[in-house]
Amino acid sequence: MSKTTTIIGPGDVGRRMTLDDFLQAEGEGGRLYELSRGIVTMVDVPSPRHLKVLHAIRRRLNEYDGSHPGLIWAIAAGGECRMLIKSLESDRHPDLAVYKTPPPDAERADEIWSRWVPELVVEVVSPNSRHRDFHQKPEEYFEFGVQEYWIIDPDAKTMTVLRRSGGRWVESVVAPPDLHRTPVLPGLEFSIAEVFEAA
Repeated sequence: MSKTTTIIGPGDVGRRMTLDDFLQAEGEGGRLYELSRGIVTMVDVPSPRHLKVLHAIRRRLNEYDGSHPGLIWAIAAGGECRMLIKSLESDRHPDLAVYKTPPPDAERADEIWSRWVPELVVEVVSPNSRHRDFHQKPEEYFEFGVQEYWIIDPDAKTMTVLRRSGGRWVESVVAPPDLHRTPVLPGLEFSIAEVFEAA
């Protein structure tokens, strides 16, 4: 007898679910869902402004990748990657994730996504994601092993950088015209001003 697949739709937003059950479910209508501390959450379709900001960030990271061959294995967008944080019952699809290492050898997809840690994660804040981006995801991404987390806020025109150091996040805020330099990507001079100008 075949097992019935659970379908998750907009009516399930706010529903409590285990990560194991969530991984067996399918999203209705091509929408993307996350599990936020055991609660089903629907990921917003990006606004044109959000998409433009992401495009500007990705373009800069691609330029860096081209000038530093072999350092980055992949730059992935939300629909191309996931982070399964089992200890916190969360399944996240970051706006951008930079992987410097290849995926681990594993037979099942959930094994890959629970062990393959991006060195850098980027989230662009939208009105419905503000609480998750600033208050939930920092703990989750730290628990998962991320080295640096950028929270880019187009409304505030700031970039909050959380860098792993001494067993905790160290926070700094970058605003135009300052550049951000990171040991995760040596030689990168990231201009947040260029990102906001592009958007």
